[in-house]
Amino acid sequence: MSTFSTVDLFVFLIYFIAVAGYGIWIYRRKQSSSGQASHDYFLAEGSLTWWAIGASLIASNISAEQFIGMSGSGYKIGMAIAVYELMAAATLVIVAVFFMPVYLKNRIYTMPQFLEQRYGKAVATTMALFWLGLYVVVNLTSILYLGALAISSLSGIALLPCMLFLAIFAAVITLGGMKVIGYTDVVQVACLVVGGLVTTWLALDLVAGLAGKKGAIDGLSELFGVARGHFDMVLKREDPNYMDLPGLSVLLGGMWIVNLNYWGCNQYITQRALGADLPTARKGLLFAAFLKLLMPVIVVLPGIAAYALDKSGALGDAMRQGGELNPDRAYPVLLNLLPSGLKGVAFAALTAAVVASLAGKANSIATIFTLDIYNKTFNKQATEQRMVWIGRVSVVVSMALAVLIAPLLGIDKKGGFQYIQEYTGFVSPGILAMFLMGFFWKKTTSGAAMFATVGGLVGSIILKFLPGMMDLSFLVPIGFAKVTEAGVAEIPFLDRMFIVFWFVVAGMVLISKLAEAKRDGTIARHLHVDTSMFRVDGAFTLGSAVIAVALAAIYGSLW
Repeated sequence: MSTFSTVDLFVFLIYFIAVAGYGIWIYRRKQSSSGQASHDYFLAEGSLTWWAIGASLIASNISAEQFIGMSGSGYKIGMAIAVYELMAAATLVIVAVFFMPVYLKNRIYTMPQFLEQRYGKAVATTMALFWLGLYVVVNLTSILYLGALAISSLSGIALLPCMLFLAIFAAVITLGGMKVIGYTDVVQVACLVVGGLVTTWLALDLVAGLAGKKGAIDGLSELFGVARGHFDMVLKREDPNYMDLPGLSVLLGGMWIVNLNYWGCNQYITQRALGADLPTARKGLLFAAFLKLLMPVIVVLPGIAAYALDKSGALGDAMRQGGELNPDRAYPVLLNLLPSGLKGVAFAALTAAVVASLAGKANSIATIFTLDIYNKTFNKQATEQRMVWIGRVSVVVSMALAVLIAPLLGIDKKGGFQYIQEYTGFVSPGILAMFLMGFFWKKTTSGAAMFATVGGLVGSIILKFLPGMMDLSFLVPIGFAKVTEAGVAEIPFLDRMFIVFWFVVAGMVLISKLAEAKRDGTIARHLHVDTSMFRVDGAFTLGSAVIAVALAAIYGSLW
């Protein structure tokens, strides 16, 4: 293991100065409007270019969850886990075509605002409070804690100072508003991609060394030889990791619910495009889709390389923690093997990913709290300057809460990326059903939306614990369950999400039909949807086709 040298520190300082300096320059350049208009502060209305939107989407999405958790899943499961990244590329195209026109045509700035216009204040307020709790207690804390753990293991600095550094750095960027976040995210993504590719290249070079060769190309060839099973994209039922990625469900079932909810119904993500015009927003989402195709190389391939190195004995006991194998150690172990200087590059990439995600999440928290809670409930006459000030206070408070409660949640003991996906998935089916039905079926009532909020969560909990209450072996022949090593027939969490989604949709249709002919003012009162909104230009169509061909080639060659 190498130590964090003076050269590494110098490289990291260059990154820090570049991001901070660029952020200050953007803030001063936009100072005439930033901090005065709330929509300008929260949404950077009309000022983000397509490349800034696309870069910011990726910077906000890729964090310690991916670098640490997904590399760990790459070590344990293999390239199949890349379906989260690859499916996201296809999902971003769908969101650009069908979701963004609805939001922008109806001047939607927050997800609760959409719910209020479509379903009424009760549903909107309920979901606003729910999202605030989810973002602070689950997302902000997990990003902060996992990021601090990785940086601590790499730099040798204690955990708490790492958490404080990340929180303060992200908060300062967030206080500048969405313009500063959006444009500094371009620098962050550049660091993330360059640093990530450097780590992957060196990891593959280490694998090549197992056969007495050098270079990433030889390393990739060697990796195919020693870990061919780790490149299967669709897992068979007998695979021990089938419960995490249940065969064709990753392409035809629950994975769509995961991605459509995350990329289409998530303030944290869609906020980057909500302040732009439709052509710019679509170009930004398409650019993000192309970047997504690159992510498996950066966040999954290093985990597979670590598996090959560990299998050969080259890593010793580095992958063990407390005597037990811990796949989530894969990426930190690789980073510690990097030579002086390049370790600083990788450190900057990891820091960039964490800080960008923290800043994006904090800005979304500030936006929802200020526009949907404070302005509508506590101070309807608040000035623009007052709302910006409240937004900045909420950023500081949410970061402070995350620092305080993150060490208490035991996040590092709960299994990384797959754990986060499963438990976020408890609410995804209901939220997605609520949004899709709100978009495309005008008869959907507010009562049906409230059912989706509660019914989706309750249904997910029931299916999670149902195997302990009854025998589900009758679902095994039709592919919706697998008998585990404990002899219990369980439903994979992606299949649970698929089942719950259709249960919620059926319930929403039934409740709406039973509402008779009486329609209150919340039914599509301000929502405008027509088919002309979904037309796209030739360039977007061509870009989408390239992504579709790339995905078909990847799955066709590695099936």
